[in-house]
Amino acid sequence: MEKRKGIVRAICISDIRGVEKHSIPEAHFLKDFGIEGDAHGGKWHRQVSLLSYDKIKAFNQKGANVTDGAFGENLVVEGLDFVNLPVGTKFYAGTTVLRMTQIGKECHSHCAIYQRMGECIMPREGVFAEVLQEGDIHEGDEMQVELPDVNRPFTAAVITLSDKGAKGERVDESGPAAVTMLTEAGYEVVETMVIPDEPAVLKAQLIRLADGRQVDLVLTCGGTGFSLRDQTPEATMAVANRNAPGIAEYLRYRSLEKTNRAILSRGVSVIRGGTLIINLPGSPKAVKESMEFLLEPLEHGLKILRGSATECGRR
Repeated sequence: MEKRKGIVRAICISDIRGVEKHSIPEAHFLKDFGIEGDAHGGKWHRQVSLLSYDKIKAFNQKGANVTDGAFGENLVVEGLDFVNLPVGTKFYAGTTVLRMTQIGKECHSHCAIYQRMGECIMPREGVFAEVLQEGDIHEGDEMQVELPDVNRPFTAAVITLSDKGAKGERVDESGPAAVTMLTEAGYEVVETMVIPDEPAVLKAQLIRLADGRQVDLVLTCGGTGFSLRDQTPEATMAVANRNAPGIAEYLRYRSLEKTNRAILSRGVSVIRGGTLIINLPGSPKAVKESMEFLLEPLEHGLKILRGSATECGRR
């Protein structure tokens, strides 16, 4: 696998969130947590943030005059353009191993840098990682990059659309059913969530999962019927780069073996970047049936999308 190298120019931490970080000469990284003593550590996918020294330098040449940690970044690394590396890339520095989990981050409130400069590079240039191996990193350490194996397990995310579920008034059984079947089939399920039937919320999550987290597959459960609140297909189509109608058509066709009400499903299947997005029905029973139909033929399509297989016709 291709390897690249960079140099750790700064290590930064803060003991509370939402403030600029300060630099320290070395740090201890805890597996599945992040930097010991840093407020952003925890059992989640954004344990460590990284930013290119070269991008900060270019920004400062515009008159920004920011110091290390001003963007809230943990590691400033020279010689690596993080946003052009794929999610799943591993970073080896000191005795620590990190794995990139997300590119970029939505900015909910503009920071002081944005207010002064009219832009902030962290939302588009920063990346996030999880700690795979506990260890120490020192300022000046070399960072080696290992690109992900093209034959690694597929990653997936599952989104349940339910107004009552999002309010805690109903237990979600559809999402967990999909997660169980994906896990048993060898997928790495990186995120699950229950959100209300709001198109804007769904679109934002689909964009983040496809562009930022670069998951191979996103399954949505619910919101595909005739109710006025059922707008999952419209939100899904709004974020699509390409249509993949055969999957949705196949699901309806196979579901007709179970019930003639399958003709009422409006679910769609699309591609955004390298991510396949498929709408599933809302009931746990229908989700399980749909997954039984999908899992076998889906593998080849995802390999083609990732680039680990080629198009081939049957003879």
